[in-house]
Amino acid sequence: METQLTPFDITHYLDSEEAMAEYLTQVLEEGDTDELIRAIGHIAKARGMSQIAQESGLGRESLYKTFSPGSKPRFDTIAKVVHSLGLHIQITPARAS
Repeated sequence: METQLTPFDITHYLDSEEAMAEYLTQVLEEGDTDELIRAIGHIAKARGMSQIAQESGLGRESLYKTFSPGSKPRFDTIAKVVHSLGLHIQITPARAS
């Protein structure tokens, strides 16, 4: 009997603002900008790209391009999407090692 594996899809686990915030916090701590953009895209997909487009005032097709691999979105685009997700960006002092 062959084992069937299903691909992991993180969007199934991003079902609350707390889960979304924790996910983004972990990605930000790693410091990989491309991964941050992918993470915001995963969250937007979990919420529904059409809903994010409507709430952010951005086009749905534009959002898909924004979060595609290799994209370099503007900060104001990221800020609009994060706000439409019910989250906000906060800066805190770096922890001493």
